[in-house]
Amino acid sequence: MTVTEPTVAARLQHKMILMSHDVDLQNTVQQTLPEGWQLRCTTDLDSLGSFDQLLLYRFIFLDLDSLTDDFDPQEAIRKVRREWMLNVPIFCFGGSADERDEARLNRADRFFEREEIAERLIQFCHQFRW
Repeated sequence: MTVTEPTVAARLQHKMILMSHDVDLQNTVQQTLPEGWQLRCTTDLDSLGSFDQLLLYRFIFLDLDSLTDDFDPQEAIRKVRREWMLNVPIFCFGGSADERDEARLNRADRFFEREEIAERLIQFCHQFRW
Protein backbone atom coordinates (compact mmCIF):
# COMPACT_ATOMS: atom_id res chain seq x y z
CA MET A 1 0.00 0.00 0.00
CA THR A 2 1.35 3.42 -0.98
CA VAL A 3 0.81 6.32 1.38
CA THR A 4 -0.22 9.39 -0.61
CA GLU A 5 -1.48 11.51 2.26
CA PRO A 6 0.89 13.65 4.32
CA THR A 7 2.44 11.67 7.14
CA VAL A 8 2.52 12.74 10.78
CA ALA A 9 6.26 13.37 10.43
CA ALA A 10 5.61 15.67 7.44
CA ARG A 11 2.99 17.59 9.42
CA LEU A 12 5.41 18.15 12.28
CA GLN A 13 8.11 19.77 10.12
CA HIS A 14 8.71 23.48 10.59
CA LYS A 15 8.19 24.94 7.12
CA MET A 16 7.17 28.31 5.76
CA ILE A 17 6.59 29.86 2.33
CA LEU A 18 8.00 33.15 1.05
CA MET A 19 6.26 34.53 -2.03
CA SER A 20 8.54 37.19 -3.50
CA HIS A 21 10.73 37.83 -6.55
CA ASP A 22 13.24 39.74 -4.41
CA VAL A 23 16.38 37.56 -4.22
CA ASP A 24 17.97 39.76 -1.53
CA LEU A 25 14.86 39.34 0.59
CA GLN A 26 14.91 35.58 0.04
CA ASN A 27 18.51 35.49 1.27
CA THR A 28 17.69 37.64 4.30
CA VAL A 29 14.78 35.41 5.27
CA GLN A 30 16.88 32.26 4.79
CA GLN A 31 19.65 33.68 7.01
CA THR A 32 17.17 34.82 9.68
CA LEU A 33 15.20 31.59 9.80
CA PRO A 34 15.69 29.78 13.12
CA GLU A 35 17.42 26.40 13.15
CA GLY A 36 15.13 23.55 12.20
CA TRP A 37 12.93 25.64 9.90
CA GLN A 38 12.71 25.12 6.14
CA LEU A 39 12.02 27.90 3.64
CA ARG A 40 10.24 27.43 0.33
CA CYS A 41 10.52 30.42 -2.02
CA THR A 42 7.96 30.46 -4.80
CA THR A 43 5.55 32.71 -6.64
CA ASP A 44 3.59 29.72 -7.95
CA LEU A 45 1.30 28.05 -5.43
CA ASP A 46 0.66 25.20 -7.84
CA SER A 47 4.36 24.27 -7.63
CA LEU A 48 3.72 23.24 -4.01
CA GLY A 49 1.36 20.48 -5.08
CA SER A 50 -2.28 20.06 -4.16
CA PHE A 51 -4.00 22.08 -1.46
CA ASP A 52 -3.27 19.41 1.17
CA GLN A 53 0.45 19.94 0.55
CA LEU A 54 0.03 23.63 1.31
CA LEU A 55 -1.31 22.65 4.74
CA LEU A 56 2.15 21.32 5.59
CA TYR A 57 3.44 24.91 5.79
CA ARG A 58 2.94 26.86 9.02
CA PHE A 59 2.49 30.26 7.34
CA ILE A 60 3.06 32.33 4.19
CA PHE A 61 5.11 35.53 3.96
CA LEU A 62 3.74 37.47 0.98
CA ASP A 63 5.51 40.39 -0.68
CA LEU A 64 2.84 42.86 -1.83
CA ASP A 65 5.51 44.71 -3.84
CA SER A 66 6.18 41.64 -6.00
CA LEU A 67 3.53 42.26 -8.66
CA THR A 68 4.79 41.14 -12.10
CA ASP A 69 3.29 39.81 -15.32
CA ASP A 70 3.54 36.27 -13.95
CA PHE A 71 2.71 36.89 -10.26
CA ASP A 72 -0.10 38.79 -8.57
CA PRO A 73 0.07 38.71 -4.75
CA GLN A 74 -3.67 39.43 -4.52
CA GLU A 75 -4.41 36.42 -6.71
CA ALA A 76 -2.27 34.25 -4.43
CA ILE A 77 -4.37 35.31 -1.43
CA ARG A 78 -7.60 34.69 -3.34
CA LYS A 79 -6.43 31.23 -4.39
CA VAL A 80 -5.57 30.20 -0.83
CA ARG A 81 -8.70 31.66 0.71
CA ARG A 82 -11.43 31.32 -1.93
CA GLU A 83 -10.38 28.54 -4.28
CA TRP A 84 -8.69 26.22 -1.78
CA MET A 85 -10.60 27.59 1.26
CA LEU A 86 -7.58 27.24 3.54
CA ASN A 87 -6.82 29.14 6.70
CA VAL A 88 -3.02 29.06 6.47
CA PRO A 89 -1.83 32.36 7.98
CA ILE A 90 -0.83 34.91 5.34
CA PHE A 91 1.48 37.68 6.56
CA CYS A 92 1.95 40.50 4.06
CA PHE A 93 4.68 43.09 3.92
CA GLY A 94 5.27 46.12 1.76
CA GLY A 95 2.62 47.42 -0.58
CA SER A 96 0.69 50.67 -0.72
CA ALA A 97 -2.30 51.45 1.48
CA ASP A 98 -4.61 50.48 -1.42
CA GLU A 99 -2.82 47.16 -1.93
CA ARG A 100 -3.07 46.40 1.78
CA ASP A 101 -6.78 47.26 1.77
CA GLU A 102 -7.34 44.90 -1.14
CA ALA A 103 -5.36 42.18 0.64
CA ARG A 104 -7.53 42.70 3.75
CA LEU A 105 -10.64 42.24 1.63
CA ASN A 106 -9.09 39.08 0.21
CA ARG A 107 -8.59 37.91 3.83
CA ALA A 108 -4.86 38.20 4.40
CA ASP A 109 -4.06 38.08 8.09
CA ARG A 110 -1.47 40.68 9.07
CA PHE A 111 0.57 43.47 7.50
CA PHE A 112 3.93 44.97 8.28
CA GLU A 113 6.75 46.97 6.75
CA ARG A 114 9.73 45.47 4.94
CA GLU A 115 12.05 46.71 7.70
CA GLU A 116 10.20 44.47 10.19
CA ILE A 117 10.69 41.20 8.29
CA ALA A 118 13.52 39.74 10.38
CA GLU A 119 11.87 40.62 13.69
CA ARG A 120 8.46 39.32 12.60
CA LEU A 121 9.92 36.15 11.13
CA ILE A 122 11.49 35.21 14.45
CA GLN A 123 8.24 36.06 16.25
CA PHE A 124 6.08 33.97 13.90
CA CYS A 125 8.46 31.02 13.89
CA HIS A 126 8.27 31.02 17.70
CA GLN A 127 4.46 31.28 17.70
CA PHE A 128 4.02 28.54 15.08
CA ARG A 129 6.60 26.10 16.42
CA TRP A 130 3.95 23.76 17.92
